[in-house]
Amino acid sequence: MDIVERLGFEAEATVAVVHADDIGMSHAANIGAFAALDAGPATCGSVMVPCPWSSEAAEMAQARPSVDLGVHLTVNAEFHGYRWGPVVGRTAVPSLVDQAGHLYRTSRETVKYGRVDDVRTELRAQIDAALAAGIDVTHLDSHMGTVFHPKFFDVYLELGREYRLPLFLPRVDELVGLNGSTSVLETDPARFIVFDGYDADSLGFDPGEGEAHNVRRISELGAGLNYVICHPAQGGDELSAITDTAHQRDFERQFYGSEAGRSALSEAGVETIGMRQLRDLLRAVA
Repeated sequence: MDIVERLGFEAEATVAVVHADDIGMSHAANIGAFAALDAGPATCGSVMVPCPWSSEAAEMAQARPSVDLGVHLTVNAEFHGYRWGPVVGRTAVPSLVDQAGHLYRTSRETVKYGRVDDVRTELRAQIDAALAAGIDVTHLDSHMGTVFHPKFFDVYLELGREYRLPLFLPRVDELVGLNGSTSVLETDPARFIVFDGYDADSLGFDPGEGEAHNVRRISELGAGLNYVICHPAQGGDELSAITDTAHQRDFERQFYGSEAGRSALSEAGVETIGMRQLRDLLRAVA
């Protein structure tokens, strides 16, 4: 039986997880993400545990027992003037940090210098910290896609299996690391749910073009299980000081937390779910 049928939909249905990335990155990200999750159509999101505002995100989650949150596995700190280090400390994972003790800004640097054992140590600590903070972790995904690289991909699969959590795992060769890194997928397929499609084109629009851009994203989703990424955050001085995508993030807060987003999904015939439903499905068979 196809995954969408196992979830209770018709075989040809278009189903989407509408995912809010970067929760915990800043206070503005927390306010915007939880506003979108409270109102919908955003269905779930994930927390950047190493970031300074992740504790606030955990407190906000505790006030919403039904909120669907995972861990946004983070081995980069990409902004110029706003940085963070690993959860376990710079001396525990020395290959993951620059001279200032911050995680590298780019995926390329992390892939070049990062040791697999250090990545495993840090990512496991991030999951454990989220659980200890009271977050009912529903899934795992990757900030900036760094752990999709073949060098780290088996760690990603290993953690999904260890914690019995679904992963953001798209059916795309270059993202699932199809150069020798699929042994776990091949030998243990019941423990992994693979998405038929995804749209990561969040933030890629100019002011005034947000609605057309996001309506197009939604309208182009295909049949099967999809994953739609957004980055909702509250606009203002804090967000503008951190990133040059403040306008886009504020728009996504409004669109994915309002009737505009719900209408776009409805008109495109897209059904929505969260990652908790996938976790329940995975744990029922694994």
